Amino acid sequence: MPAVVLSKPENGSSQQFEAKITIYVVICGIIAATGGLMFGYDIGISGGVTSMDDFLLKFFPTVYVRKHHATENNYCKYDNQHLQLFTSSLYLAALVSSFVASRSCTRFGRRPTMQAASLFFLVGVVLNAAAQDLAMLIIGRILLGVGVGFANQAVPLFLSEIAPVRIRGALNILFQLNVTIGIFIANVVNYFTSNLHPWGWRLSLGLAGVPALILCLGSLIIAETPTSLIEREKLDQGLAMLKRIRGTDNVRAEYEELIEASEAARRVKRPFRNLMKRRSRPQLVIAIAMQVFQQFTGINAIMFYAPVLFQTIGFKNDASLLSSIIMGTVNVLSTLVSVALVDRVGRRVLLLEACVQMFISQSIIGGLLMANLGTTNSLDKGVAVWVVVLVCVYVSSFAWSWGPLGWLIPSETFPLETRTAGYAFAVSSNMLFTFVIAQAFLSMMCHMKAGIFFFFAGWIVLMGLFVVFLLPETKNVPIDEMMERVWKKHGYWKRFMDDDDGVEGVNTTTTV
Repeated sequence: MPAVVLSKPENGSSQQFEAKITIYVVICGIIAATGGLMFGYDIGISGGVTSMDDFLLKFFPTVYVRKHHATENNYCKYDNQHLQLFTSSLYLAALVSSFVASRSCTRFGRRPTMQAASLFFLVGVVLNAAAQDLAMLIIGRILLGVGVGFANQAVPLFLSEIAPVRIRGALNILFQLNVTIGIFIANVVNYFTSNLHPWGWRLSLGLAGVPALILCLGSLIIAETPTSLIEREKLDQGLAMLKRIRGTDNVRAEYEELIEASEAARRVKRPFRNLMKRRSRPQLVIAIAMQVFQQFTGINAIMFYAPVLFQTIGFKNDASLLSSIIMGTVNVLSTLVSVALVDRVGRRVLLLEACVQMFISQSIIGGLLMANLGTTNSLDKGVAVWVVVLVCVYVSSFAWSWGPLGWLIPSETFPLETRTAGYAFAVSSNMLFTFVIAQAFLSMMCHMKAGIFFFFAGWIVLMGLFVVFLLPETKNVPIDEMMERVWKKHGYWKRFMDDDDGVEGVNTTTTV
């Protein structure tokens, strides 16, 4: 049966866009989502590599000595700014590059931007795997960051624009699913390479090139989105591609709506300035807030440093890496829950349920560590197992909510005239706060000890309130219909829609 996309034409009546779920769209989605595999592999590999003795001996000998000091404070053995810079430098580079990627998406298209992402990432992988000193290591990480910035900008936009509306959420979540698969694969790789001395860490870092190579070669056979083609005035190609991905010739209504949206977008000469206007504020606030809150769940602190965290609470090296594999498996399986439910129950239900689950698990973890883990002792085995279980409970709720929806919601809420610019703010906000958490977590754990889990639990309360009062439901709403059907009807945000506030592209009389 064909999927149906609802639209609201000028006469105010309802019509339908015919759209089959074609094999070609599924293939394009799977290939493009490999950008998430790159991102996830890097998240997962960093923590395992930074806990390997051979890596520490070569680049961070003071951390190696502290790690093996019998009486060293449990919470502070990995507190080293240069070690944190190894992880966090990637995200600072991704922050800056996301704005360049925004222009690339608009001027050249989504597909060439994904190709550039894979090439930057491959060069960074080579430098990291062959690194002889800290400078070479950090330069490689910066190039990886440029690749991540380009991929995270282009891939979710690509997925949202090619998807039929009834499966837009599920198809977009392929990106986050690949992130979780990448994390899982990285944990498995680290488990085996940790015993390959002295070059196991090089293999771990080098294998990051595999997903980048898949994206590079795969992007040669996937389609550009009709939205991007029409936006760049390639109208015949856009119409042909729309027919191909929808699996039908009956695309005239959707094509005309894309033409109208692209004409409005072309009237906008300063999209970043438009984002500062009152009319654009709801989408911008929500896009940035989703990214900030996603990071302040504490998820990347756990994902980056999972092996380090488990060693801190008393697990030996192999046991901590094995615990990370278990956690990665939970992460992947739980993301599949989101794929199945996001277009049925909606975005808000998943986000709110997860807030409750994450708050409870984080609070109990903090309580267990505060009561049982001092500065020099190890956790009782039974308590340590409960900590791992609770971490998995926490990860599962994140994986079907704030993880995938943090990328999905910003990708579907902006109108075309500010879509790439607005999503650049979303990506850069994510990378900025990922950088902050990555750079600060080990120091925070040293000073706050078990209290760090209560710190993140407090943020989760704020996240829940944000969803209740400020986040509208976008399930089953076409992305070019959001203004009329979501923002103008929301109890709070509709007040920002009262006038055009000088926004370019809103009507044909706007002076450019």
